[in-house]
Amino acid sequence: MKAVHFGAGNIGRGFIGLLLSQAGYEVCFVDVNEAFVSQLQERKEYPVTLASEGQETVIVKNVTALSSVTHAEEVAAAVAEADLVTTAVGVTILKHIAGAVAEGIRRRVAVSAAPLHVIACENAIGGSAQLKELIYAKLDEESRAKADASVAFPNAAVDRIVPLQQHEDILKVVVEPFYEWVIDSSQMIPGYVPVEGVHYVDNLEPYIERKLFTVNTGHCSAAYLGYLRGYETIQQAMADEALTAQVREVLEETGAVLIQKHGFDQAQHSKYIDKILERFRNPALTDEVSRVGRSPLRKLSPNDRLVSPALQAYDRGLGYTALTRSMAGALLFDVKDDPEAVELQAAITELGTEAAVTKYTGIAADHAVHQSVMAEYAKLK
Repeated sequence: MKAVHFGAGNIGRGFIGLLLSQAGYEVCFVDVNEAFVSQLQERKEYPVTLASEGQETVIVKNVTALSSVTHAEEVAAAVAEADLVTTAVGVTILKHIAGAVAEGIRRRVAVSAAPLHVIACENAIGGSAQLKELIYAKLDEESRAKADASVAFPNAAVDRIVPLQQHEDILKVVVEPFYEWVIDSSQMIPGYVPVEGVHYVDNLEPYIERKLFTVNTGHCSAAYLGYLRGYETIQQAMADEALTAQVREVLEETGAVLIQKHGFDQAQHSKYIDKILERFRNPALTDEVSRVGRSPLRKLSPNDRLVSPALQAYDRGLGYTALTRSMAGALLFDVKDDPEAVELQAAITELGTEAAVTKYTGIAADHAVHQSVMAEYAKLK
């Protein structure tokens, strides 16, 4: 079996590529990083170390790579012949790989009706659906019709903490032991071969929102509140009991939404929150606040980890003050090498904070959630 995976970064190598290789796939990574590509081509393996007491290392074998810049023809051919296509590039980069996937699909459906699943493993609700829209925009009508019959784009939720890191071996990656990869089986083609280690469910939304509104919301909250206290890593921030209590408040607010909306058991969800906070504290990881807080505009967007649960809490008559405190923290995330943080600070200076909040969150200035953000911003500033 052959898999083409776009994104040879830490998540790609340390999570998706690892699982696919262990499931028996020959994995071809596609990336813009020529150093990663050449090393993967030459060695055809790489090490993954678990951030645990034992520091166990697994050698991921049966892998290779292609450059998305210089190997466009080979990438299209690989997609045309693949049994599975996956991505872990960041949702904002999907538009840049859509053309290559589209060309591979066009070639494939012209000569074969063999089934293909294309799965975006991104921190976004409906990532595969977004990728499908981008790909279909580049296909002709005949190819789209054929793809409708043989190519599926099941949405997925993925969860594994993989911090920024540098090693002498550029292919080595350190990951936390915990992982979760959930795929919507209702969107898959009948007769699909399950990937070992993946959880298949009929209704993905509860799992996507649980992960996004707990792991991602909690992680960025720890980053923004930690940044304001001068901490450099999430582990340092989570050693601060007062800060940890504030992050727990955020997750209790999102938890109330999840429990009411999806029917999660309250006791079980409380244990889930405990597990997430424990993962953030993992002393074997060093996760920089600047990485976790990166891209505040995306994190403040209407359908993402902060605004969406806050608005849902408001609509359900639930609390949202801790969430708006995290949103206010994002407004104060002034990291010079983060283009989105720079843009946000410029917008606040030019438009004023109130207008900037409305511009990026979509929340009107007279809305109670907007007013709460402004109140929390005044407290934090």
